[in-house]
Amino acid sequence: MAHLLGAEALHLEYPTRVVFDAVTLGIEEGDRIGIVGRNGDGKSSLLAMLAGRKEPDSGRVTVRGGTRIGVLDQADTLPDDITIGAAVVGDMAEHEWAGDARVRDVIEGLLTDLPWDAQIGSLSGGQRRRVSLAKLLTGDWDVIALDEPTNHLDVEAITWLAGHLKKRWPANAGALLVVTHDRWFLDEICTETWEVHDRIVEPFEGGYAAYILQRVERDRMAAATEAKRQNLARKELAWLRRGAPARTSKPKFRIDAANELIADVPEIRDKVSLQSLAVSRLGKDVVDLLDVGVTYPSTSSGTQAGSGTQAGSGTQAGSGTGGKTVLKDVEWRIAPGERTGILGVNGAGKSTLLGLISGTVEPTEGRIKRGKTVQVRTLTQRLDELLPHWNDPVRVVISGLRTSYTLGAGSKAQDLTPGQLLERLGFSSAQLSTPVKDLSGGQQRRLQLLLVLLDQPNVLILDEPTNDMDTDMLAAIEDLLDSWSGTLLVVSHDRYFLERVTDQQYAILPGPDGAGRLRHLPGGVDEYLRLRQHLETAPATAAAAPATSGLDGAALRAAQKEAAALERRIQKLTQQVDAAKHALADHDQSDYEGLGERMKAISAQEAEIEELELRWFELTEQIG
Repeated sequence: MAHLLGAEALHLEYPTRVVFDAVTLGIEEGDRIGIVGRNGDGKSSLLAMLAGRKEPDSGRVTVRGGTRIGVLDQADTLPDDITIGAAVVGDMAEHEWAGDARVRDVIEGLLTDLPWDAQIGSLSGGQRRRVSLAKLLTGDWDVIALDEPTNHLDVEAITWLAGHLKKRWPANAGALLVVTHDRWFLDEICTETWEVHDRIVEPFEGGYAAYILQRVERDRMAAATEAKRQNLARKELAWLRRGAPARTSKPKFRIDAANELIADVPEIRDKVSLQSLAVSRLGKDVVDLLDVGVTYPSTSSGTQAGSGTQAGSGTQAGSGTGGKTVLKDVEWRIAPGERTGILGVNGAGKSTLLGLISGTVEPTEGRIKRGKTVQVRTLTQRLDELLPHWNDPVRVVISGLRTSYTLGAGSKAQDLTPGQLLERLGFSSAQLSTPVKDLSGGQQRRLQLLLVLLDQPNVLILDEPTNDMDTDMLAAIEDLLDSWSGTLLVVSHDRYFLERVTDQQYAILPGPDGAGRLRHLPGGVDEYLRLRQHLETAPATAAAAPATSGLDGAALRAAQKEAAALERRIQKLTQQVDAAKHALADHDQSDYEGLGERMKAISAQEAEIEELELRWFELTEQIG
């Protein structure tokens, strides 16, 4: 493979510290490199030096003659006063860019829902990010350097981007450098991983899963100071091997070595103990949404359906005449200890759904039933919990909190002080004297999570919790949530995090009238992406061939009959599972053997529901 660019003895330092010292690297044709490391260790600086955007204090970067390097910065550099079309293709004539297959693919993948002549200044942060990506990807580059490309992108856009980058060049052509905390994205596209730490860059073969295995092997031979990091990495490796079929099917690392490393690692979560504690804290009733719908009146200012802002508790839709119906016919009985991820495009109504659960949004139809002991807390995308402490040092903030916090259940329960919790979340003793306003974005986010947890809620809602987090800190937060007993609801575009901390996923998808419906996803994120693709292609297919379904005559009638029978069976089993979960509240909470048997029975029924739903999904696709 031909050499594209390299770095020789790079040295970079700031007034307070040395970032890199004598770093030497090389990038060849065909390299697909993910760059990981803690926030502040120099990932973006390394990318900028390699791309020619930043000069090192010493050393040099060499580039093969004629090599074209395209860069996506974290910063939004698009001017507000130009159109999307001008930003993406400049002054190129329409017949020129329309005749380029790559340009058409990029526009179709990222910009189909945006008006071509819309001003950049009128777009949201996520939409501007997509335009910046489209502008870069329509170009012809030998090396592409991406700094946090998945920021502000939804699951569909991230999946499209991964697919585009995998097929953009032939296997042994072009090169990719990407800094991202999105571990699914790293595993999907990268063949090599660079870890930036302690003024060096350490290379590992393979994507994120392979990197975790190799880091565990390195940490097993490291000093005792690396013990905590080792345990966390081994636990994450156990999940990668046991809990993610999509990954275990890819032989990206040595299976025998992985199995040996995780032989003594227990299950990620003690589901029986956590479920028992959740029932004892919550009772059998949490929050039931019964035929709920939400309509926002068209006259209300600032209340847009699913726009990402939650309406206050006083938001009423009146009769809904002339308004926007965001959610309709939502039937959801949330059980104690349930861990659920919620998916949906921006504007689908996710924030409205969370508002219904937390009580900040009132339904315009149907009703909501709440358990008497329910205490809901939400980790929002804003930093509301920190504003009263903005000028206070961290140690002053935690001094006013409860003295201990209980993590885990049963024999694994442990009491931690706020200081110990902060240590688990990556704070050093020196940072305790730092005012909240001077913390980094990731540190502020972690402190916000601590304040929410110390309120001891029994229903926790996380709204995009992974923003500003590096991969190590995401693993630490996942480890903390593994010991949290209560009902957990998560909205996140970070696919890895969503699959890691939740046991089931739901999606908000538009019905025939355009209003959002809540749908269970037994197939997880992959099923959501299939459904979204089906929704996007269905109108065009219907217009071209409205009567085509793939089946006809007796076969069609048989499929419709089987689908109807499956729906009845699924509904009956779902009711039985709900009743069984509620009955756990009446069971002797000290009888762990009996609770375990009941949980096994519930798990068996849930597995049957999943199989039936998969069959139902296959039939509905055939029926059309």
